Amino acid sequence: MVNAIGFAPLSYCLESSYPRWKDLVAFKNLRIEACSRVSITQNCDKRLKSVVSIRTKAREFRLFNSVELDRVLTSGEEDEMSEEFFEAIEELERMAREPSDVLEEMNDRLSARELQLVLVYFSQEGRDSWCALEVFEWLKKENRVDKETMELMVSIMCGWIKNMIEAEKEVGEVVDLLVDMDCVGLKPNFSMMEKAISVYWDSGKTGQAVSFVEEVLRRGIMALEDNGDDLRRGGPAGYLAWKMMEKGDYRDSVKLVIRLKESGLNPETYSYLIAMTAVVKEMNEVAKALRKLKGYSRAGLVAELDEESIKLVEKHQCDLLDEGILLSSWLIQEGNTSVLSLVHEKLLAMHICAGRGLDAERQLWEMKLLGKEVERYFYDIVLAICASQREDGAVSRLLTTLEATSSSSKKKTLSWLLRGYIKGGNYVDAAGTLAKMLDSGIHPDYLDRVAVLQGLRRMIQQTGNSEIYLRLCKRLSDADLIGPCLVYMYIKKYRLWILKTV
Repeated sequence: MVNAIGFAPLSYCLESSYPRWKDLVAFKNLRIEACSRVSITQNCDKRLKSVVSIRTKAREFRLFNSVELDRVLTSGEEDEMSEEFFEAIEELERMAREPSDVLEEMNDRLSARELQLVLVYFSQEGRDSWCALEVFEWLKKENRVDKETMELMVSIMCGWIKNMIEAEKEVGEVVDLLVDMDCVGLKPNFSMMEKAISVYWDSGKTGQAVSFVEEVLRRGIMALEDNGDDLRRGGPAGYLAWKMMEKGDYRDSVKLVIRLKESGLNPETYSYLIAMTAVVKEMNEVAKALRKLKGYSRAGLVAELDEESIKLVEKHQCDLLDEGILLSSWLIQEGNTSVLSLVHEKLLAMHICAGRGLDAERQLWEMKLLGKEVERYFYDIVLAICASQREDGAVSRLLTTLEATSSSSKKKTLSWLLRGYIKGGNYVDAAGTLAKMLDSGIHPDYLDRVAVLQGLRRMIQQTGNSEIYLRLCKRLSDADLIGPCLVYMYIKKYRLWILKTV
């Protein structure tokens, strides 16, 4: 039996203006009809009064016009409700006996649909919501809760949660409702958590949404059902972190999960993955902003970043990466092997955004060991980063992995390698990569060829060594990728000009 004291929050402290059934009999706009199922004789005045009351209650019941009622009761079914249904509601409203005793007595006379309607009736504002939970508890005990009834009760509970939040009730009272639900066998699920967080969020009450999640975790209210769809959607912490991320508050999303974990509240596994995704998105946003700033700077629209600003940007990126690594370590400690490949996938994205070639390469091998198929695109990106950082060992390993491929894929890979060398200012290796592409019958893109030749020309001015440049020009000319070149050199000591056609 459910203790009525435990259900105090269900009334929401709302003053009800709904009349009792007996008051409704006096309403002028209600038609009172005799029930066709009951024969009326001179000796049944008492029963006639009961019938009149029952038909009046039917009209009142329809006046509520609730969403739940419309779901369960169609216009054709309204007239099919039995007298026992209304007798049960009247008896339950009197509260002279325990609801379970009333329902036990009328069990054989009430249909499954009528039992659903009892739930709907007592779920309305101004009615005894505690009674609705008592009815549901009895249905669970009698094994009369089917899928439709369960969905109906969940919908009712979500409505109660929404009403409490909109009525500015304390977060603790809303969580009390979830606890009370668990007492009657209605396990709080993701839909209920989602409803509460969404109402707080849509009302601009972010702080209360955070407090709600903290209180749910503190009380250990489970939000996941075994083998259910909820496992893919997560729990309260993950959902709130996702809401923050969707709004673009990436750092807030990360800090929420870290704060919950460091407070000992143990957010669900899904929340770590959401927070790691937020880290990647924030790092991407920083990288895009820096690229735009460099473009504006080259165009002379803004000044270049000073040394102090550059240090602040680098610190922000390092802090983000450290937070991502921290989240990944917590997630690995959870011992859920099914998410390991996702952890390494997020770490790979972070290291790519941070430009850490060797760390990114290590994540590629970790994913390969776990049997996770990684798109070739990621290998190419990591290859370019390692090439720009002159990590020859990593470049060699990655090229070996990517060697047996089609010509189109090979061109993409060598183009990424070439651009990595160009970005790192390694024009000698870039020239060698161009030659390798020509040997394989691959024509490098025009802009790539120009970038390498320009870099080699700058090297000639610095070192005076033109051999690599001349050799590359010869190769490109033989492939009909450039026209003949006139190469000239002035030797100041001998006042000598040397001209050569390549």
